[in-house]
Amino acid sequence: QVQPVESGGGLVQAGGSLRLTCVASGSISSINNMNWFRQAPGNVRELVASISSSGSTDYADSVKGRFTISRDNAKNTVYLQMNSLKPEDTAVYYCRCITGGKVYWGQGTQVTVSS
Repeated sequence: QVQPVESGGGLVQAGGSLRLTCVASGSISSINNMNWFRQAPGNVRELVASISSSGSTDYADSVKGRFTISRDNAKNTVYLQMNSLKPEDTAVYYCRCITGGKVYWGQGTQVTVSS
């Protein structure tokens, strides 16, 4: 069983920064894609950023130029550096890992951006 665990969320003023961390623990041989999703109240869960095992990245248009995803394969860890935060970035942020052909989700971490 693989368990991703997120941390780093919190309350920040608009224009501020936060860094989210997700550590995947358990029996892991290799992790393919690692992703960050977010879900605001009343909204569907949306993909924010992705990073492949080789380091290729992709971002939602709404966060391009502000968010940066990175990973440390040796530590089974993925990061999301969030800069220039906006109130509309307020959501629960979830980490998703794909390994061994299976998908694993973390429990989420709350990010709140005040105006």
